[in-house]
Amino acid sequence: MKLAKHFKLYRLQWAAGFIITFLFILLHLLALSPAAPYGQVLKRFEGLAYDVRLKETLSWQQRSFLPIVIVDIDEQSLIEIGRFPWSRHVMAKLQDQLVAAGVSVVAYDVLFSEPELNPANQVANHLSELDQDTTSKLRSIAPEIDADIAFSKTLDATDTVLGMLFEHQQDILVGKLPAPIFASEITPINLPIPDFAGHVANVKVLQQNSPGTGFINSAPDGDGFVRYSMLMIKHNENAYPALALEAARLYTLADTVEIVAKPFGEGHSVQGIKLGTTLIPTDDYGRVAIPFRGPAFSFPYVSAIDVINGEVDKTLFDQAIVFVGTSAVGHADLRTTPVGVQYPGVEVHANVLEGLVFPELLPSRPDWIDGAVVVLLISLGLVTSIVLPLLGVLGMTLFAGVITCCFIFFSFYAWVVWRLDFPQVATLGLIISQTTVLGSLGFVKEHKERVQIKSIFDQYVPPAHIASMLEQPDQASMEGEKREMTVLFADIREFTSISESLDAGRLKAYLNQYFSPITKIIFEYQGTIDKYVGDMVMAFWNAPLLVEQHPELAVKCAMQMQQQVEDLQAQMIEQDFPPFAIGIGLNTGDMNVGDMGSEYRRAYTVLGDAVNLGSRLEGLTKFYGVGVLVSEMTYEQCPNIIFRPIDKVKVKGKSLAVTIFEPIALKNAVTQAQFDELKQHEEAWQLYLSQSWQEALSAFTKLIELQPQRKIYQLLCERVREMQSNPPSENWDGSYTHKSK
Repeated sequence: MKLAKHFKLYRLQWAAGFIITFLFILLHLLALSPAAPYGQVLKRFEGLAYDVRLKETLSWQQRSFLPIVIVDIDEQSLIEIGRFPWSRHVMAKLQDQLVAAGVSVVAYDVLFSEPELNPANQVANHLSELDQDTTSKLRSIAPEIDADIAFSKTLDATDTVLGMLFEHQQDILVGKLPAPIFASEITPINLPIPDFAGHVANVKVLQQNSPGTGFINSAPDGDGFVRYSMLMIKHNENAYPALALEAARLYTLADTVEIVAKPFGEGHSVQGIKLGTTLIPTDDYGRVAIPFRGPAFSFPYVSAIDVINGEVDKTLFDQAIVFVGTSAVGHADLRTTPVGVQYPGVEVHANVLEGLVFPELLPSRPDWIDGAVVVLLISLGLVTSIVLPLLGVLGMTLFAGVITCCFIFFSFYAWVVWRLDFPQVATLGLIISQTTVLGSLGFVKEHKERVQIKSIFDQYVPPAHIASMLEQPDQASMEGEKREMTVLFADIREFTSISESLDAGRLKAYLNQYFSPITKIIFEYQGTIDKYVGDMVMAFWNAPLLVEQHPELAVKCAMQMQQQVEDLQAQMIEQDFPPFAIGIGLNTGDMNVGDMGSEYRRAYTVLGDAVNLGSRLEGLTKFYGVGVLVSEMTYEQCPNIIFRPIDKVKVKGKSLAVTIFEPIALKNAVTQAQFDELKQHEEAWQLYLSQSWQEALSAFTKLIELQPQRKIYQLLCERVREMQSNPPSENWDGSYTHKSK
């Protein structure tokens, strides 16, 4: 059974599969895609699938040898030094120890937004009205013991990045912002990066002496999990870098970071950032997926108190990148991530920096990923729609299981080898939904169809076709539909005179001898009898069974019917029946077919203009003196049959002209005499259409001499003479208008 027939057989399942596929494409584009504005609940499922894949492949992923160390303000440090924030003198000592250990970059995942109180100034303010001399001395030594100044002097001893925080409330404006480091051809205000109205930055003296500053905001998804990291934030028309990005800039000795934008609709989106000469792809909003090295504490941690006391292995810090942060529960810097729900925020920055320095570690979703998902959904939707209805319960389960396993393998392989974050939920949901829905529809449909088929079609098609339709239950549909079909009308000429010469019994026997072999021929050529009306037979092709090359089969059937009529003549004469001839008209086109009628009487039949044209052509066979006439629509689909052009006509009730043809023989059965005659006729016909009246008259006259019994030549000769006397209008299209049916 061919694929097209399978589609027809299981059209309900196919339609359901197509609808399911379309819905999942919409779900992906409108809800599951990272850039989609809707569907937080569905994105939660995508996030869960992302998390499972990430955790299950942690041990398979590539690792860098980038020396990253986390100095942890842990519980032990808080016990020995006291609650945080610590004095900037303590931070200065911590910084000095790190510099002495030979670190390359220090990044602080903490804020220094408020100035530390200077004890000299505090005392001076208290004594200002009591002891002017002491007050003056205290104010003069205040800078020497100022903690902020002390800490600031240590910041430029190595590349240091201070943290800052952006807020959505526009009335929160604390501290001094750094100078922007981004370069971009597109103004940041015109890019779809996150926009914040307020900020909490560092005190001025620290900011002025810090080589770099980056924000420490996290970017959790709708379900609260941190899977992505913002690399840039927009504030007051400027863009500012993340802590990890600024640390990476200093580590790679890049002066600036270039934002690479691309056109998107009427605006622009972010394509990536260029760190030095390296392009780091991002999503449209300037985010990257966090390349988690593993669960919490996958990087080396060193207690801050040990660093301050100098009780560390300095080789661990040699040329290292150090993040200073806290894992203490009370400081609320713990994040919910795919690899752990109590994940230190400082370690998130460490993971991001590792990915920025080694971009091959970053999971990515390229621009083409949504298109690839749509193509995959369409492909899987078509495959499952076609294959699943053909299988039993076990076959469906195995087929769906194999496809699911193949997709999961591809998703994991692409993740591990190419670091490709291929969306999973839409595809897996499609497979499960297709299997469930199509399987259920198949169960319901199978029993119902088999019960109905015989009762529906016994009156329309021969019993031999019932078995075929049981194999193709879609063919038994009672529902009306529009499809391309070929219709045939055959009528006995002068039947009124014949019927008047016979009594009722002999007329019945007469018609039976004609109808029986004619019906058999129609069935042999895969046609369906529509009705018998007196001496008229109406048949059609391509319903209820789908029939390939139905126009050619119908024309061959008509030619065989004419041959059968010739063979019947001797038999009729032997029984003292009058001889007879038939005219046959055929047309191909879109027709409405189905079970039509009322609640009292119904019939499986065809309707439409294309049907009416077939009837009109049968009526014209007598006018042109030919046995069979076909329309140009039928002619064009019969490459294996030789035709004679008869006329270009406008039948009654129609304004468009149709070229009509007479079938002569199969290509491999044309005689040389037929070929020569057809060639002459074609030349004469072209002369007629080109209005070369005298040449056309001469050509048709020669054809009359060659075949004097051929009525069409005489008709065309008469018409040419009329055209000579009464030339047609300038816009004549070569057609002849028939005034009667």
